[in-house]
Amino acid sequence: MLKSKLLLIACVFVFFAGAPKGGYQVGDSVDDFELKSVEGEMVSLADYEDAKGFILIFDCNTCPYSKAYLERIKELHAKYESKGYPVVAIQPNDPGRSPGDSFDEMVSYAKKNNYKHAYLYDDTQEVAKKFGATNTPHVYVLNKDDGNLVVNYIGAIDNNTRSAADADKKYVEDAVDALLKGKKPEVTKTKAIGCTIKWKAA
Repeated sequence: MLKSKLLLIACVFVFFAGAPKGGYQVGDSVDDFELKSVEGEMVSLADYEDAKGFILIFDCNTCPYSKAYLERIKELHAKYESKGYPVVAIQPNDPGRSPGDSFDEMVSYAKKNNYKHAYLYDDTQEVAKKFGATNTPHVYVLNKDDGNLVVNYIGAIDNNTRSAADADKKYVEDAVDALLKGKKPEVTKTKAIGCTIKWKAA
């Protein structure tokens, strides 16, 4: 029990030399990117011509927090994809440090868990660094505004890592619901709780 607690503490709080500094902030326009999906295709945000925005989540196979949020992430896509805000998940971990997050493992994990949302591999970690992502999961809600994709929310999915039923603040849902009504989210930034991204050695 003590060992598992220590592992979780290390997972959340240990940072490494490759960790990004800065990154996008709320109100910033983001650059598009192109990453390989678990289907073997190169995917960019521009491919989603009908999207009004995105629920972009830095996620992985192995983190206990990502596993705890797995069904909630799938539910976000099921709820909002048809409304113009699909989930796009990006796996940024270095498989040299986290073998369970290799591309082949991503393919198996997505198939096993019946992913309907995009699951992309940030093999160079450049996208994660550009966004300023630090954890898995780490969410960026993007909204199309005059042809630009603008960050409207950064942080956690909700306020309970253990149980969706016990979460009384659903940050991502509230943000997207506000955008669908033509409003700005009331909460624009929260602390992302999860495992630190496994960066490549500097």
